[in-house]
Amino acid sequence: MSQVHSNLHRSALADWWGGTRRTDIWWTLAWFDIVLRYRRSMLGPLWLTLSMGVMIGGMGPLYASLFGTHLDKFFPHLALGVIFWSLFSTVVTDACNAFVGSSNYLKQGYFPISLFVWRGLARNLIQFAHQIVLYIPVALWAGVSLSWSALLIIPAFLILIVNAHALGLLLGLICTRYRDVTQIVTSIMQMLMFLTPVFWLPENLPGRAKYVLWNPFAQMLDLLRTPLMGGVAHIHSWIGIGVWTVLCLTLASVLFVKYRRRVVYWL
Repeated sequence: MSQVHSNLHRSALADWWGGTRRTDIWWTLAWFDIVLRYRRSMLGPLWLTLSMGVMIGGMGPLYASLFGTHLDKFFPHLALGVIFWSLFSTVVTDACNAFVGSSNYLKQGYFPISLFVWRGLARNLIQFAHQIVLYIPVALWAGVSLSWSALLIIPAFLILIVNAHALGLLLGLICTRYRDVTQIVTSIMQMLMFLTPVFWLPENLPGRAKYVLWNPFAQMLDLLRTPLMGGVAHIHSWIGIGVWTVLCLTLASVLFVKYRRRVVYWL
């Protein structure tokens, strides 16, 4: 039996692990994506840092005055909100094109499809690493005092990676089969940006509108941002993300087991 034939007929778990364990491949591909994007640029990926810094610096004083909030309180909130939302949105939108954008590889030979989901996630984490450094001067200027609760960022970030990979498999499969879903997801993400406390403070939300904080992006943002501002995320956010993670993993697993072999025929 040929290697290709045996690979296509092995179990879904073995197929997923075959792509996940090849960090040398998907990390190299992700790094080359960044290199090629900024080829012949003098600053390279530092443009990610500069563009994000200009946006945060321009929005901070304006939105603080609009909301009647002290800048030293609002600036760290806004900086982390914009940085993390940039990660959320790029992870979701890139997940829709995880397999379509890698069609040349998938058509030329056998590759575990999970490899290309990890590729997109790694690329977004590299971009995130260039942007999160902006929070350091903001935190120093605002006098943010961190405590041991800041270590909660570690499990929160691990939960983010698990959800991002599961969502990558889920959306990657759906959007490869139904290409219009990509535009729907993009529109939904644009709407959710304003329903998530990225630019506004949750305490300024009227009581009757508190339900918007139950969207998974608001809960994930709470888990990631609050520890870096010296606080502790609400227990409701941990519970909500726990439920969302189980749901996302279940749906992704079902679709992966059933349709992973058909991806190449949908491209």
